[in-house]
Amino acid sequence: MYRRERWEMPDGDFLDLDWIDGDAAKPLLVLFHGLEGSSRGHYALALMYATRRLGWRGVAVNFRGCSGTPNRLPRAYHSGDSAEIDRVLRHLKSCAPSVPVYAAGVSLGANALLKWLGESGMTAQEVICAAAAVSAPVDLADAGRRLDRGFNRYTYTRHFLHTLRRKALEKIAAHRLPITARAVHAAKTLYAFDDLYTAPMHGYRDANDYWQRASSKPWLNAIAVHTLIVHAHNDPFLSASTYADAGQLGPAITLELPDQGGHVGFVNGAFPGELTWLPNRILDFFIQHPGG
Repeated sequence: MYRRERWEMPDGDFLDLDWIDGDAAKPLLVLFHGLEGSSRGHYALALMYATRRLGWRGVAVNFRGCSGTPNRLPRAYHSGDSAEIDRVLRHLKSCAPSVPVYAAGVSLGANALLKWLGESGMTAQEVICAAAAVSAPVDLADAGRRLDRGFNRYTYTRHFLHTLRRKALEKIAAHRLPITARAVHAAKTLYAFDDLYTAPMHGYRDANDYWQRASSKPWLNAIAVHTLIVHAHNDPFLSASTYADAGQLGPAITLELPDQGGHVGFVNGAFPGELTWLPNRILDFFIQHPGG
């Protein structure tokens, strides 16, 4: 389904983007995936299929190290990398200046996208017409605490750490980083892994510093682009009540809190269900905001 394009980055690294081709005069939808996800995730494929049916073009951005090929640098990607979001969106807009560009983010990608929207304020309107954020862990400390205890720790966290530790060990060996394999294997929680690897590799003092500064929650009231936020009440990563004390959400934000959906689930229809509700909701929202 996809056509892959590799971008060489100014710092010597690369990004792999997977495209749904179509009419160059139609809108372009850009998707940023979640932690240890990729363009092959169920939600990415569902959204890209729906985008193609609409006749639009779509591109799923694989964060560094997530495309199936290890990236070149010791750094990878992280929850607060709004600078990467900015580089990608501005370059894509420069390649398609006359068509509407829309951005969607899921989980980690949603947090990074929301952070960029808040930091950019009104200037984001020069780049995209509207945005959608799904299951965004806008308070990373709260989400991290939830993932590091109980059922979540032995399901979601163990799944994430399986690939995160493997990638970290590969980077330690390739770049002779001053981190021992023993320390990586000893990191049994996301907090421990972020404290050991994610934070120092991406310019943060420690996990607490990373979780605080990378969270998008403080930026939500500065978002000026029309933005749909979808977060299920039963999301195990972050309580929907977080949005109630997130400050004044400006008129640009449409907040939807369905009772069911889990973390990027949103299955609809009779068993075994379909993954059509979320793509359709996102695309409907974008159609309602065609931009200037």
